[in-house]
Amino acid sequence: MKIIKNNKIKKNFKRSVVAIGNFDGLHKGHKKVLKEAKEKAKKNKLPFGIVTFEPVPVMFFNKKIKHHRINNLNQKISEFQKLKVDFLNIIKFDKKFSNLSYIKFIREILYKKLNCKFIFISKNFRFGKNRQGNIYNLERNGKFYNYKTIISKPLKRKSKVLSSSIIRSEISKGNISNVNSLLGRNWTIEGKVIKGNKRGRKIGFRTCNIKLAGYVVPKLGVYSVTVLVNNIKKKGIANVGYRPTFNGKILLLEVNIFGLKENLYNKNLKVSFVKFIRPEKKFKDIRELKNQIKKDIKRVK
Repeated sequence: MKIIKNNKIKKNFKRSVVAIGNFDGLHKGHKKVLKEAKEKAKKNKLPFGIVTFEPVPVMFFNKKIKHHRINNLNQKISEFQKLKVDFLNIIKFDKKFSNLSYIKFIREILYKKLNCKFIFISKNFRFGKNRQGNIYNLERNGKFYNYKTIISKPLKRKSKVLSSSIIRSEISKGNISNVNSLLGRNWTIEGKVIKGNKRGRKIGFRTCNIKLAGYVVPKLGVYSVTVLVNNIKKKGIANVGYRPTFNGKILLLEVNIFGLKENLYNKNLKVSFVKFIRPEKKFKDIRELKNQIKKDIKRVK
């Protein structure tokens, strides 16, 4: 898969079938659309590409939103590679691009740069200045710019259209089993281990501390997890929260990896959530906390 970040499209990727969207989470609904787009490309002997945006537009327009993403860019790229996409065009969503009108987006990017023949897009996707572009605008300009717009039938779960918004809501409620089912894989937070106060070591449970960065915040509490470290998958237990027993103020993901005593500072970990165990709570003292952690670990193991 060729990754393009400067909009300079090689000739062999022009006259293509493209799917356009944020694809946050790359859930089963997204994969349905991408599979249909890929089949269209194969049938017409055309290259298949994806156009996506970085950062996620909603976080660009509203700087107060700090925790929104289901996956980060690296994870998104990794999932696209698994789908054997020919090229991925990552458009930098900045002030200049946000001021691009929908007709200029169609003319300058979809027509001049990509010369798309088929465009797959979700029904609710918006593009162009102030997000004024929509399916209607894309369809009515298709004949003039020589492309056809295809709206894939949305994937439904329990009569509701599967969307990234639904998955974010489920994550925030701690419904991890449901989240993993909708994603088709375990929801994973990827991040670098930072130095903490070493309280875990003092009480007998070493933890790796990871900031949530731009990820959506899951329900605060304890989870059963698996951790990919040094390309080896390990079981573990994790806490998402502020550590109220110690009057903590910073939101962290703390992971205790079973059977691992190695120093992992500055190492990149992939923490996959398996099951919600219990909500975060404040204990009256460290002894009570230690007893509860022992119970949690026994339950997870």
